[in-house]
Amino acid sequence: MAKKTLILYYSWSGNTKKLAEKIHTQISDSDLKEVDAVDGTFDADQYKTNDIALDQIQANSFPDIKLDNIDFNNYDLILIGSPVWSGYPATPIKTLLDQMKGYQGEVASFFTSAGANRKAYVNHFKKWAKDLNVIGVAENDSKITEWVN
Repeated sequence: MAKKTLILYYSWSGNTKKLAEKIHTQISDSDLKEVDAVDGTFDADQYKTNDIALDQIQANSFPDIKLDNIDFNNYDLILIGSPVWSGYPATPIKTLLDQMKGYQGEVASFFTSAGANRKAYVNHFKKWAKDLNVIGVAENDSKITEWVN
């Protein structure tokens, strides 16, 4: 039986959104939802946004997010998409993972990047996910089909 899958993503420039939409078309029983930072959190300039995110990480003060009210436990698998910022998932993902505390299903992450430090991303994602059941992290859509099967 196919797993009921939720695809959540944060996309600053649109690349992660495109990948999330592609994955959504490949998984028949899936829902797709965007995680967004509240208006005014980040800058239109990617370098300034990166600095803002690093300041948030340093201060352990993560941004508020906009997301539909979701009962995460209605899903067997939640795929979380993010760009890579200085080896970290985008900071709205930390806020999301904190909101998912108590989720009993499987979690996997996919990311988009122009030459990211994959190992750092994986380590930071797993650390931020704390007690969630993280089954894997894939760059682009390399492992998505495998997870779904």
